[in-house]
Amino acid sequence: MLIFRYLARDLLSSTFAVCTVLLLVIISGRFVKYLAQAAAGELDAGILLAVIGYRLPGFLELILPLAFFLGVLLAYGRFYVQNEMTVMIACGMSQARLVVYTMIPSLFVALFVAWLSFDVGPSGLRKAEALLTAQKERGELDGMVGRHFYPLQGGKGVTYSEEVSEKGIMTDVFLAENNPDAVDGKQLVLVVAEKGHQHKSDPKQPGYLVLENGYRIQGIPGQADYQITRFEEYGQRLSKPKKSGRRAKADALPTEELLKSDKKANIAALQWRFSVPVLVLVVTLLAIPLSKTNPRQGRFARMLPAVLLYVVYLVILNAARGAVEDGKISSSLGLWWVHALFLFIALTLLFLPVVRQRLKQNKTFGAK
Repeated sequence: MLIFRYLARDLLSSTFAVCTVLLLVIISGRFVKYLAQAAAGELDAGILLAVIGYRLPGFLELILPLAFFLGVLLAYGRFYVQNEMTVMIACGMSQARLVVYTMIPSLFVALFVAWLSFDVGPSGLRKAEALLTAQKERGELDGMVGRHFYPLQGGKGVTYSEEVSEKGIMTDVFLAENNPDAVDGKQLVLVVAEKGHQHKSDPKQPGYLVLENGYRIQGIPGQADYQITRFEEYGQRLSKPKKSGRRAKADALPTEELLKSDKKANIAALQWRFSVPVLVLVVTLLAIPLSKTNPRQGRFARMLPAVLLYVVYLVILNAARGAVEDGKISSSLGLWWVHALFLFIALTLLFLPVVRQRLKQNKTFGAK
């Protein structure tokens, strides 16, 4: 039991460290993407942390299998390099016992991943999609802040305000757009005003940008033939908010709904949710023999081929899901053949050296 606690503590600490690093990398990349959309006015900056928080369980669901796989490689690689594993084997630690000791923490990780995969992950994805859909369907200038240029829908123009109050009152407004009434399409319309605000008489209809005390300048850039109009109030019609064309993704549907569905995409999504915790168990069996090394090779000697094998496993699994969705593979076969293939590889790597050693011993005793 003492050896089990020692192995489990080292495995989980290595897994936690790897998981933290991978999670920071993924969150940083996704946050930069959302931040760029917020800077372009496509998203409200206030929902960025909420979207990341809702997506966090989905990130963990994919990161934890790889983190535990690398954790086994790093922990056991250190044991072999520092000859601790040699001492354990000399004291009676068999291959079967090492597998059992490793699979116990792996089972807890698999159960946690299953909870994320079946419940928390889809729920968070639904909430994140709801936020993003609401952002897609908002008006052109909803969420506008001061000192930022906001493109109008269709790329027909751009608007800017020096300051926007909490009530939506804009000051020092600038609006530039191509003149839709011009025959040649080269005329540009510039509007500057002291104040402005959005006016909506019907939420289902497009609103107006109402500007006060300003000038409207119309003409072709580079030519002196232009027209200046002073106004006390000027209305610019805004585009109607777009209805999001997003359909409910299979990954965001509740597990209960997937169980009742006979659609190929939903069946593939359900099998994927079962596959993620199974992936944890299979890659654990793969990591045990792949972590075996000697002090001369170093603990990272087999890291690259092990990671490549994991990538191949994940790529084939994802390709099998796509084949189930397209109907190229029957749903009964589904993704299970991939797990069976790599389970066979793991068992071969685990017990083939033991079988060879016993055959060699039997041959030696037979010769005597």
